[in-house]
Formats: sequence, structure tokens, C-alpha cells
Amino acid sequence: MARIMTYNVHSCRGTDGKLDVARIAAVIAQSKPDIVALQEVDVRRPRTGRVDQAHAIAERLGMHFHFNAALGVADERYGDALLTALPMTLVKAGALPNLPRVKVRGRGLEDRGAVWVQIEVPCPSGKPKKLQVINTHLGLVPPEQKVQTEALAGPDWLGSKAAKGPLILIGDFNATPRYACYKRLAGLLKDARKLAPGKPGCPTFPSRLPMIRIDHAFVSDGVQIDGVHAPDTALARVASDHLPLVVDFTLG
Repeated sequence: MARIMTYNVHSCRGTDGKLDVARIAAVIAQSKPDIVALQEVDVRRPRTGRVDQAHAIAERLGMHFHFNAALGVADERYGDALLTALPMTLVKAGALPNLPRVKVRGRGLEDRGAVWVQIEVPCPSGKPKKLQVINTHLGLVPPEQKVQTEALAGPDWLGSKAAKGPLILIGDFNATPRYACYKRLAGLLKDARKLAPGKPGCPTFPSRLPMIRIDHAFVSDGVQIDGVHAPDTALARVASDHLPLVVDFTLG
């Protein structure tokens, strides 16, 4: 059995307003995941002390990582990362389409992207199996979620020949199960929550009083779900505005 976590770290700024990379790493370490998908990671941004958060978190966990910058200005970066101590190969990292003229609360929408790696996961047979993992963070409103979801479903991502075999699509989708983008992805893959024993709800947002499910893990055939939970510890409630979502799985 292996364990994967998705975690929107909110640039490592907690609900108490404190910026603390070590605290985020501690929340992750408590769950002992084999694979970690992070969203809202800052790299050398002035607002977070020019720390390379992807590197700093990976170093604390004894993992290596691949980072995709959804936003980049000069040497500043902001985006998503995949971390693991298992053998990992980058397959693809890139942007997802956006609707720049659409505004939310008077602000232009953020650029979005995804990062895809292949990981060799240990199996009971003794021979590692190759697992495809795609980490993403979709936009805030349905029109952009629609074009981003169609891009993920298309030939560059889930429709690619390289996407054959066991696959997990994971991240912050900014969408509950009622949203069209969730239904589209759940039609291509399966929601890990629904495959888990007991079908746990596991809301992840907001972290202080989690009520909604917007962080998801979608899996292909060949990925057996052994359990899903959202660590609701005192530390997790304050470290970010999301709780992590943790999925235990076995490759069949």
C-alpha cells in the first residue's frame, strides 16, 4: 500500500497570518505520505521572503520534487509541485488555458497549470509499478474551469498515450461534486472518496471548520483505494486555509 497527499499550502501562510514553511512540512510529515501534491507554492517571491518553498519543504521531508510555475515574473514563481522519495520522472509541466477578461471581485483570474510525473511505486510482488500522477489547481469560476478541464481531458494530458496505465489526477479543483468540471472528470476517472471503504466525506475547506470538498483525487482502473481521510489536527487547522487530503492506495 502507498499513500498520496494533496495539500493547498496557501504560500505557507496560515490562518493565524504567520508565514511558516516548517509548519507546513510538519503537517505533511505527520501523515507520512509517499507522494505529495502541493498547490499555491511560492518560489523566490518577495511577499514570502524569497524562499524557494518547494525546495524547502522537499528538503525537510527528505524528498525530491518537480515544480511547475503557473505564474512567473522575473525570478519569481508561483504554482504547483510534486514531491516523493520514490524514483520519479517528469513527463510534462505546463499551463492550462485561462479566460483573462473574466474577473472575480474586480481582479483578473490567475494563471493555472499542471505538473505530471511518473513514479515507480513498490508493490507486494516485489517489482515496482509505474504510476502516472498529475497535480493541478483549477480556476475559481465555472467558465475557466470548463476550458481547463477540457484541456486536461484532451490529448496533451489524460488523452495522451503516455497516460495509459494506473493514473491519479489530484489537486485543488475549486469545485464541489455539484460542479460541471467535477462531473466531467468523474466521468473519465473515479473519485477516490467514492471508492474508499465507508465512502468518507472528508471536507478540506476551510481548514478551521471544514465544510466543503474542493480538493480531490481521481483515479483510473488499476488503482485500488484502501482509505481516504483529511487530517484534522490542531496543527493542520492553522498551517493553511485548506486541510490536506490523504489517499491510501494499492496498484492492482
